[in-house]
Amino acid sequence: MTIVVTGATGHLGRLAIESLLSRGVPAGEIVAVGRSVEKIKDLADKGVVVKKASYDEPESLDAAFAGADKLLFISASEPGRRIPQHTNVVNAAKAAGISKIVYTSAPFAATSDAILVTDHRATEEALTSSGIPSVFLRNGWYVENYNLPTALDHGLVGGAGEGKINIAPRSDYAEAAAAAILADGVDQKVYELGGEGVTLAELAAQVSEVSGREVTYTNLTEEKHVEFLVSVGLPQEFAVVLADVDRAASQGALNTGTADLEKLLGRPVTPIAEAVRGALA
Repeated sequence: MTIVVTGATGHLGRLAIESLLSRGVPAGEIVAVGRSVEKIKDLADKGVVVKKASYDEPESLDAAFAGADKLLFISASEPGRRIPQHTNVVNAAKAAGISKIVYTSAPFAATSDAILVTDHRATEEALTSSGIPSVFLRNGWYVENYNLPTALDHGLVGGAGEGKINIAPRSDYAEAAAAAILADGVDQKVYELGGEGVTLAELAAQVSEVSGREVTYTNLTEEKHVEFLVSVGLPQEFAVVLADVDRAASQGALNTGTADLEKLLGRPVTPIAEAVRGALA
């Protein structure tokens, strides 16, 4: 059995590969695919097969997927460019005869009105149309999405109001991805994944408790949130996407619960205090 992991040079892909290795998958049966393969030389040194490929270069994906049985498809990182990139991945997987795909999607991808979800919904539809048995891991928010060390000095700023956001460390999602790709068949097609649910004000309170320093949360309107994100250096287009995520979160778009993540992990999700502690380390 050969498992291809795309996005292996990113944080989530690397952690998923490490989880596969810890679960006893022979290194030679894992193919780590990414653009900056120099970042994963240590994995190659362990015997993992490393192949350079880009979502923008279909021929590189064809070569990377050749002979593979399963694909852990880590979504691309650039909203707005993902649909053509992901289409290349789906086409290459189909050409390679891959028998199972696990895709890292976004919460409630079939129904959410968040801008960020659009590319994921299109990818889920493309995977379904491909006929390849697929599992959609609709990953909730990572604690690493928040710059908590900076929050110690400047507080948390957002626009999610009283919306609950189910937050877990990236490592929980990576472990879940490894479990899903190793599972026989496709027992459950969609998993809505998330850790403990907190409002951003409650997250700020957790940071205060863990750090011993007072951290506040400032809630902004969507327009003011965009202005703030641009003021700290984000491009306007990306700022709009992130502010829209918080707008959607205020209406429950990131309130996934913990059941599906715990099902894949086989244990409780990482407690929010522990997740915060890790993010501050």
